[in-house]
Amino acid sequence: MDKAAQFVEEIQKGYTTKGDYIYLGAGMLNGNVHSQASVKIPLKTMNRHGLIAGATGTGKSKTLQIIAENLSEKGVPVLLMDVKGDLSGIAKASEGAAFINERHAKLDFPFSPKNSPAEILTLSDQRGIRLRATVSEFGPVLLSRILDLTSTQTGILAIIFKYCDDNHLPLLDLKDLKKIIQYSTEEGEEEFEENYGRISKASTGAILRKIVALEQQGADLFFGERSFDVKDLLRKTEEGKGFVNILRLTDIQDRPKLFSTFMLSLLAEIYTTFPEKGDMDKPELVMFIDEAHLIFEEASDALLDQIESIVKLIRSKGVGIYFVTQNPADVPEEVLGQLGLKIQHALRAFTAKDRKAIKLAAENYPVSEFYDTKNMLTALGIGEALVSALDEKGRPSPLVATMLRAPMSRMDVLTETELDRLINESQLVSKYNGQIDRESAYEILNKKIEIAERTEAQEKAKKERKEVTKTSSRRRTSSTEGAVIKVLTSATFIRGVLGILNKFLK
Repeated sequence: MDKAAQFVEEIQKGYTTKGDYIYLGAGMLNGNVHSQASVKIPLKTMNRHGLIAGATGTGKSKTLQIIAENLSEKGVPVLLMDVKGDLSGIAKASEGAAFINERHAKLDFPFSPKNSPAEILTLSDQRGIRLRATVSEFGPVLLSRILDLTSTQTGILAIIFKYCDDNHLPLLDLKDLKKIIQYSTEEGEEEFEENYGRISKASTGAILRKIVALEQQGADLFFGERSFDVKDLLRKTEEGKGFVNILRLTDIQDRPKLFSTFMLSLLAEIYTTFPEKGDMDKPELVMFIDEAHLIFEEASDALLDQIESIVKLIRSKGVGIYFVTQNPADVPEEVLGQLGLKIQHALRAFTAKDRKAIKLAAENYPVSEFYDTKNMLTALGIGEALVSALDEKGRPSPLVATMLRAPMSRMDVLTETELDRLINESQLVSKYNGQIDRESAYEILNKKIEIAERTEAQEKAKKERKEVTKTSSRRRTSSTEGAVIKVLTSATFIRGVLGILNKFLK
C-alpha cells in the first residue's frame, strides 16, 4: 500500500461516525486533496469545547462560520461573539463564486448556498437586542472576582448584599450598588454597625473606585433591566433550525473588562440555569468566542479560576465553548487542556519569538507520521488547517491537514438596510429593548434618607420652638420681677410705706 492510500485509510478510520456529523472538508497530503479522506466532526462531541487558531487572514472567521451554520442546520442553536463585525453575513445565502466551485470540485462535495436564522444582539448602544443583567444576579462572590477585591472588601460586599436581602432593596444597576455602599458608612452607619459590625470607610472607598473604573468601560449599559433570559439563546425555527445569535462587539475591543464581565456572567447564568444533560447526540448550545485573548489578557487570577471551573463543568449541561484566537498561547493552559477539537490555521514566522510560538503550538497536536507539524504550520494556505478532534468514544482522531469547505452563507457583512430589517423582524426586540427603571435600592434609600432628614428637621424645629418658648417665659418672668422690684424700691413706694407706719405708730 502506498503512502497516499495509507493516509486515506487512516483518515477514514479516524473520522468515521455512526451518528450525525459536520463535514469540514477533506485531507491533504503533499499538496494533494484526497476527497475520500473526509474530515467529519461528530455532533456528539461538539460539547467537548474547541479552539480555532491562526494568523490574521488565514480563514479563522470563515471556519467559525462553517461550523456555526452547519450546527444551525442540524438544529443546534449558536452564540457568536462578533468582535470584528464580519459575521452578520451568516443571515444571507452565499452568492457563489468561481473559487468556491473550484474548491468544492476538489473536495468532490456539492455546494448549496443557504442562510441561517439569525438574531443580532448587543451589549452597548449599537443596534440590536440589548443584553443586560442585574447586580443581584451577579451576587457578591462573582462581582468581587470581577472587581478583583481583597478578602476584606469581599466580606464587606457580602454584608451589603445581605443588608439588601434583609431589607428588600433590589440591586438592579451600579447606581443602586454605589448608593448602598455610600449609605453603609454615612446615613446608615449606626444601623449597619448595630446589625452587621463596623464597616471601614477606606474599604468602601476602594470598592467604589473599582466600580467607577468598571463603569468607565461601559458596564452601566450592561447592568440593569430587563435581564436577558439565557433560555432565549436556545430558540429554533418552525423547521427545526437553531438560531445563530450574533453578539456585536465591534466597540468592545478597548474595554476588555466589560467583555470579561459579560462572558463570566453569561457562563455562570447558563451553568446555573441549564439542567444536567449527560451524554447527548448533539449539544444544546454552542458558543464561539472570537478574539478570545480579550477575555484572558486583563483577567485577574480569581477570574481565570472561575472561567476554568465553568469550562470544565458546563459540558455536562450540553454546552460547547469554542475559542477563536491568533495563537493557542493566548488561551491559558488549564483551559487549553479541556478542548477536544483543535483547528489550527497557518502561523507566520517573521521573528524569533514567532518561531518559538510555532514550536510550542506544534506540541499541542498529536504526532503524525504524515506531517512535520512545525513546518506544516507555516505552509498552510488560506482556508486550510490542521485538524485534531475526538471520535464518538472520546478518543483523539489523527492529525490531518484539511482543505476546508466554503461557507454556505455570505462571506461578507450585511448592508445597513439588511441589518435594520433583520433587527426589526426579531421577536425579541420588544421584549428586551424597552426602558425599565423600577423602584430599586437607589430610590428606596433616597426616600429613606429624605424621610430621616425631614424627621430630623422636624425634631430640630420642635426643639428650637421649645427653647424659644422657654426663653420667652424666662424673659417675661424676669421682666415682671424687675418691675415689682422697681416698684418696691422706688422712693414714692418707700415714702408711702413709711407714712403708713408713722400714722400707725402715733
